Amino acid sequence: MLAHDLALDLAMALDPQDFATRALSFPLDRWQTNVLRSSSPRLLLNCSRQSGKSTVAALLAAHRALYYPDSLILIVSPTLRQSTELFRKVSDFMDRLTLKPNIIEDSRLTLELENRSRIVSLPGNEATVRGFSGATLIIEDEASRVDDLLYKAMRPMLAVSGGKLILMSTPYGRRGHFYEEWADGGSNWERIEVKATDCARITKSFLEEERVVQGERWFRQEYLCEFMDANDQVFSYDLVMRAVTSDVKPLFLD
Repeated sequence: MLAHDLALDLAMALDPQDFATRALSFPLDRWQTNVLRSSSPRLLLNCSRQSGKSTVAALLAAHRALYYPDSLILIVSPTLRQSTELFRKVSDFMDRLTLKPNIIEDSRLTLELENRSRIVSLPGNEATVRGFSGATLIIEDEASRVDDLLYKAMRPMLAVSGGKLILMSTPYGRRGHFYEEWADGGSNWERIEVKATDCARITKSFLEEERVVQGERWFRQEYLCEFMDANDQVFSYDLVMRAVTSDVKPLFLD
């Protein structure tokens, strides 16, 4: 139990939003509430820098570990340092609880609770994730910069568990699995977009300064969540796609 009142504890177990606001007194944006309450097993979060995507993912990971025994939660990022930052947010939320759970292991990379739930922080290396199976929640942070092979290696971990997969990032060009799932991933994904202009914590004056300093292309990518063509791209993505046709037979077939 995380609350002295059994009814309150049950309410928090059933609703991660209640857990965030009651157990942690954490104020949520409306979109963060939608993420916490989403029943979709596949979530795409295309979010501006500093919009709160790491925070809401950490809340979801903490709730899953606390209320679902035997859960395996994997945090994956392009680098171990980035994974560790998100992992630290989860640990901080655990520390803020009035009634703290019993912790068996608490290291820089792994947090294991008495209910046998584990949260593991991993680097962006395909070889490091293949030893895991039966994940109940996989959070891929900075997904637009995670290698596609790593993404392909992670997905089979959900085959038996039926776990939840969250890809969250700012865009990084029209390439890679994050863009492909966002653009063409179909109805299996619930897509949530959060621009900096939708976030009350980011001031209009700051955004105006960033547009001038960073330039229009970078600003639209980092703060307006737009998938832009790469700087070194000779032909634009739209131009290439307009040139593709099924009327012409390929010169070489596999």
